[in-house]
Amino acid sequence: MKDRRKQERKTLVAYTQVFDLYGGNLIGYLGDLTVSGAMIISEKPLKPDTEITLAIEIPELPGIKAIRMSLATRVVWCQQDLSPQYFNIGFEFKEVPADRRKLIESIIKNYEFRRDMPKYATRGPGPK
Repeated sequence: MKDRRKQERKTLVAYTQVFDLYGGNLIGYLGDLTVSGAMIISEKPLKPDTEITLAIEIPELPGIKAIRMSLATRVVWCQQDLSPQYFNIGFEFKEVPADRRKLIESIIKNYEFRRDMPKYATRGPGPK
């Protein structure tokens, strides 16, 4: 199957809970995020094409007071995780207003798992 994703997924290092806004129940935890969708790790599967409004708990961010962000979504796919008791669920955001887009970009910037090598200070040769 050809991957139709337009933005690269950003894996997060924040423990971020995601709820069904109107049902109130915990769906799972945010696995990765883009400005057009998210992957949630859940204990229960959801059927593709299910429409649901997600309430994403906002991790602490500099200069941002919001604690929760809600977005209307559609389940695009659902598959069993490598750990068989969990499911990975792909959600597409139906529309992303400008204020939520900025919030998503801030979450990615502050909590993206980076695989870059740290830049350590260089040291001269040791004593002879």
